[in-house]
Amino acid sequence: MAYNLQSGGKLRPVDLARGHGLSTQAVRNYEEAGILPAADRTAHGYRTYTPLHARALDAFLALLPGHGHRTATSVMRAVNEGATAEAFRLIDESHAQLLDDRRTLEAVEGALRDLGRPGPGAASASASAAVTSASAGRFVGPLARELGIRPATLRKWERAGLVRPSRDPLTGYRVHGEADVRDAKLAHQFRRGGYPLARIAPVIEQVRSAGGLEPLEATLRDWRDRLSARGRALLAGAAELEAYLRAREEGV
Repeated sequence: MAYNLQSGGKLRPVDLARGHGLSTQAVRNYEEAGILPAADRTAHGYRTYTPLHARALDAFLALLPGHGHRTATSVMRAVNEGATAEAFRLIDESHAQLLDDRRTLEAVEGALRDLGRPGPGAASASASAAVTSASAGRFVGPLARELGIRPATLRKWERAGLVRPSRDPLTGYRVHGEADVRDAKLAHQFRRGGYPLARIAPVIEQVRSAGGLEPLEATLRDWRDRLSARGRALLAGAAELEAYLRAREEGV
């Protein structure tokens, strides 16, 4: 990015701001936050910046999309304070979070694929499931046998909000409708993957809000796209940060 350098290779705040599409107040705020190194001052107290400050601003703005404002700020502050190890740790945390999010997405996609597959005990439960699901839905026992789990597990999932069975008006027994069976199968796949109930519940709620599995496919595609964009943003941020680190080392 070309700048109109003043004598001595200096930049006015307005030059730095215009070069990045920012206001001069934003530039001052970034300096106060430690995102930019401290500016020099003229004899009259005016701030003056250098191309190194421009590199710092380039790095920060490139870090924002992948890391978010808080982490990007912390990374730049650590670099400017000479604590590069801390900056790298923060960057590693962002990459680890992205990997965890990818694995969660893969688990969701895997669970959706597996929903159509018969679970353990499906054959032995088919007769009773057909009877109980014909009109009123499935009772705890038949559904548990179909999934290959204990009835107590289904009741535990109910307490965690993973399934929401109704009650038979005559017997008071729990009755799982079609949506409950879907949610139970989805929860079962997550549990097989080792996911805790607290992480499964939000996904089940998203399925309910979407109105079923089919509308969720669009959400999953959007999720994949956003993860890919974040991964690329992390790469772009790393490139600009490396350029800034080299400039600092070279005293540019």
